[in-house]
Amino acid sequence: MAAFPQKSPLEEKGGTMKTTENVSNKMGSVPMNRLVFTMGVPMILSMVLQAFYNIVDSYFVSCMTDPAVPNLGDYAVNALTLAFPIQMLIVAIGVGTGVGTNALLSRNLGEGNREKSSRISGNSIFLSCCTYAVFLLFGLLGVGVYIRSQTSDALVIELASSYLRICSVLSFGCVVYMIYEKLLQATGCTMLATIAQMSGVVVNIILDPIMIFGWFGCPAMGVDGAAYATVIGQFVSLMLGFLFHTAANRKYFDTSLRYLAPQRSIIQEIYKIGIPAIIMQALMSFMTYGVNIVLGSLSTAAVTAYGIYYKIQQFVFFAAFGMNNAMIPIISYNFGRRDKMRVDSGIRYGMLYTLVILGAGAVALQVFAHQLIGIFAVSEEARQLCIYAIRIITPGYLFAGANIAFQGILQAFGCGVQSLLLSLIRLIVVALPLAWLLTRLPNAELLVWSAFPIAEGAALVCALVLMRRVGRRVAAFLASGAEQTAAME
Repeated sequence: MAAFPQKSPLEEKGGTMKTTENVSNKMGSVPMNRLVFTMGVPMILSMVLQAFYNIVDSYFVSCMTDPAVPNLGDYAVNALTLAFPIQMLIVAIGVGTGVGTNALLSRNLGEGNREKSSRISGNSIFLSCCTYAVFLLFGLLGVGVYIRSQTSDALVIELASSYLRICSVLSFGCVVYMIYEKLLQATGCTMLATIAQMSGVVVNIILDPIMIFGWFGCPAMGVDGAAYATVIGQFVSLMLGFLFHTAANRKYFDTSLRYLAPQRSIIQEIYKIGIPAIIMQALMSFMTYGVNIVLGSLSTAAVTAYGIYYKIQQFVFFAAFGMNNAMIPIISYNFGRRDKMRVDSGIRYGMLYTLVILGAGAVALQVFAHQLIGIFAVSEEARQLCIYAIRIITPGYLFAGANIAFQGILQAFGCGVQSLLLSLIRLIVVALPLAWLLTRLPNAELLVWSAFPIAEGAALVCALVLMRRVGRRVAAFLASGAEQTAAME
């Protein structure tokens, strides 16, 4: 069921709320084609830069060599692939909490509720600190068990455990920055969020080779150096995000520390939208974990190939998620104002731009597959399997683009459960069982990749059914707002 906003005090008296903030906020006034584009581009850049954290680490560790360990780069990339689902889970909880914060904050800004907006902001930061405490405990106590559940190779276990322990224990910068990023995005300050993110990525890129290979007097730390470079970059983003939030968002709501005090009703509202979003993001982590196990039954090279493909794919999908993140506050803001024309326009342009991103990404990967895979210093077997993956999976990207857009639309309307169902079908219900079945057939190392586009196609059918049902309720809600406006005029 859609969590539609309640009537404001003015609406209870028969009118619609019109505040100076509503009129001046660009989400309620800028032409929609330009608004979606201008808000989307910084978010796309931010998400694509997030992908750099993983791709840069994988590239540099693939170049590691040791005369005593042939193909050390393959082992190192394999280790990072096994650690990756937990890194994705950290991001999932941070982003999911941020999505709930973003949608709820945007709606309250649209309704002109400054006090509640301040409490939403403070409580979201409090929740991010709680999230960090969970991953700190995991980093101290659970890493070894998790890695050993995916492999029995002693060297991979050692490399992966060390890398993941650092990333988990020092994940504070990653988790808390994601909340500041969403707070800036909710008020339209997307470029500031991008600057903070870009700064962290640049620091990571600079530090990676220095700390991995021991340049400029730094001790050579191998995969540990990749982990330290990553978390240092995340802390840089956090510090800038905090400064930008404090300076830029105070005109929209109070950024005082007193709003950090937890308030049950606010937390419940954030997670009413946020928990389905967390689960949706976490499903990507669970899918990757499951695929690692499924492919591990075929060969180590298949796991390495999937790890490389997935991190290359992230540049395309993260760009689509960036557009998704732009759609959510825009649609949610105008939904809170009951502006049907702008809601419809936001959906139309958001869907169009998302499909363009995925279509262009699919073409680029098909054309430049050999060149992209050639960057990584891995075995020829892993390289060929990764090229097969690109050839087979990318034709389903348009299905995936529509699904990602529909998930954002449903989240903007507060229909988190429906959006979650769509994610389950895309990532778990169809993809994993089908991938497992395909590993039982001849030529499994080729056929297994077809599970992913088939899953996207099945999910799109379900998305169209869900949107038809939700659309009727949304239309009725927006129409009631138009009638109230007409009565006042």
